[in-house]
Amino acid sequence: MALETSPDAPAPLRQISGLIGTYIGRLGAVWVEAEIAQLNRRRGVCFLTLRDLEAQMSIQATCHASVLDASPAPVTEGARVVVHAKPDFYQPSGRLSLAIREIRPAGEGELLAQLERRKQLLAAEGLFDPRLKRPLPLLPGGIGLITGKASAAERDVVENVRLRWAAAPLHVRHALMQGPQSAAQVVAELRSLDADPAIDVIVIARGGGSVEDLLPFSDEALIRAVHAVTTPVVSAIGHEPDVPLLDLVADLRASTPTDAAKRIVPDVGEEVTGLTQMRARGRQALRTLIEREAHALATLRTRPVLATPTTVVDVQQALVDQHRERALRAVGARLDRAHDEIGHHLARVRALSPLNTLQRGYAVALDADGHPVTSTEQVGTGDQLAIHLTDGLLTARVESIEEHRHEH
Repeated sequence: MALETSPDAPAPLRQISGLIGTYIGRLGAVWVEAEIAQLNRRRGVCFLTLRDLEAQMSIQATCHASVLDASPAPVTEGARVVVHAKPDFYQPSGRLSLAIREIRPAGEGELLAQLERRKQLLAAEGLFDPRLKRPLPLLPGGIGLITGKASAAERDVVENVRLRWAAAPLHVRHALMQGPQSAAQVVAELRSLDADPAIDVIVIARGGGSVEDLLPFSDEALIRAVHAVTTPVVSAIGHEPDVPLLDLVADLRASTPTDAAKRIVPDVGEEVTGLTQMRARGRQALRTLIEREAHALATLRTRPVLATPTTVVDVQQALVDQHRERALRAVGARLDRAHDEIGHHLARVRALSPLNTLQRGYAVALDADGHPVTSTEQVGTGDQLAIHLTDGLLTARVESIEEHRHEH
């Protein structure tokens, strides 16, 4: 029922505000498609401005931070979204807004959300593990290129490879670079090149494009095929804002096809220049080493020991001669002392020798048993005695015994 009012019976503002709030509250939650014009994220509550996709109109909205975090794709300004929200009328200020309960990406955002889910699943399997990345050969014997026929990407790779290393062998395979058949054709050419032992590196090149155009390069079959091959793979899709999953599984990501050519072959001019510089540095280092060693050798040759090599020997010979003479003198002196000592000992021995006594006219008498006879009592008449003289032995018989009396 319409509210009856007149200039004489106006309705108070609070009543009108209450009625508006009651009416809006009856709408319930609705799904709304819009573009996020502004986003102000705060702790707990986030404030958004939703703008119509065609008409010049917008409305304020709020949501909890967890609603943004639960979105399958990152929520940013300019993104198309579909929100589940309940209209809310704040009576004190008369402000109408939407209380958002759920946010989903729309259009391109939905595609990105799907790619993000696929990325997370494949990453969980380990397909993007950096430890699986294979190094590129320094100078590949064969280069496989998968690209669109007569495309700018093909021209950029071929021309730059030829400019950098003219002798590099290129094996170009053409495939569709967009559309539903693209991924299958790229996989077939990839496996063919990987089976060729002459191919050392494979480049998949395209000159960028929209998210929809690049969908084949996030195809799960292609990602698994790249992961399975044994030949290093370079991704040269040339699209910076949105990274296709091929960039993550490839062994090397090139920003453009031209960059891919620079990464897979060295520049012959730079290599020749570097080689020339290295040879010059090597010559200089060798020259410096020879000069240093020659100077050290000259310094050594000026030393006395090398100027007169026999100096050390002569000095040592002189020392040996001195020690030898000293030893001879010491031995001679010792022999002289020993000779004198022997003379003294000989004289003493001779003085104590019985032979010396015999030489003075004495003799030694021995009985039949060989015992010295020192007393007349030891023999009797008729006993034989041996008389020792200085020059021989006499045998005598005792004829008589005469005792002498010594008086003290």
